[in-house]
Amino acid sequence: MPPTPDEILAALEGHRLVPVVSISDAADAAPLAEALIAGGLPCMEITLRTPAGLEAIRRATKVAAMLVGAGTVLDALQCLAAHEAGARFIVSPGFDPDVLATATDLGLLYLPGVATPTEVQAARRAGLRAVKFFPASSFGGPATLKAFAAVYPDMRLMPTGGITPQNLADYLSPPNVFACGGSWLAPADAMRRKAWDEIAALTRESRQLLSTSCK
Repeated sequence: MPPTPDEILAALEGHRLVPVVSISDAADAAPLAEALIAGGLPCMEITLRTPAGLEAIRRATKVAAMLVGAGTVLDALQCLAAHEAGARFIVSPGFDPDVLATATDLGLLYLPGVATPTEVQAARRAGLRAVKFFPASSFGGPATLKAFAAVYPDMRLMPTGGITPQNLADYLSPPNVFACGGSWLAPADAMRRKAWDEIAALTRESRQLLSTSCK
């Protein structure tokens, strides 16, 4: 039996940090997955911003223990394609009812992006209780997350966009944050050089930051 959306959400919450990666060469997906696992983070969101995105998802899901989601999903057809490639969760930059309906029918966790109170309420009204806060740094960062926590105590958020090792602790501190999305874990230069050991080391360092931030 595939994991349920609640189980996927619990897994992401357990990891507290979700690497957000764009892959130009699908052949890099498996070694990247292995590097992240070696560093202690067996999950990642592969964006559909490149033509290689879907094939990268397909290859990454073949790596044992790696939990793979699809990011930058803009419509229901992309959601269906991501599911067929093996994605277990779907992330969008904004809320889309058609993507929600498709993800729900497929048994996938859907994390749409929200940035304002109106968008949080729209997602909440649609039945969602976990969303992405995006782009986090452009819409008030941790201060906005804390404000959301006061008026939407039943909503849980994953801030993404502008998060760095230097501000990770601040973003993880609000009580409504279940995880953060981080794009620094697989730098473009390291990906070009196929520097998997460097990415594994960077992931280990980030895991150490998590240990400090989550105390």
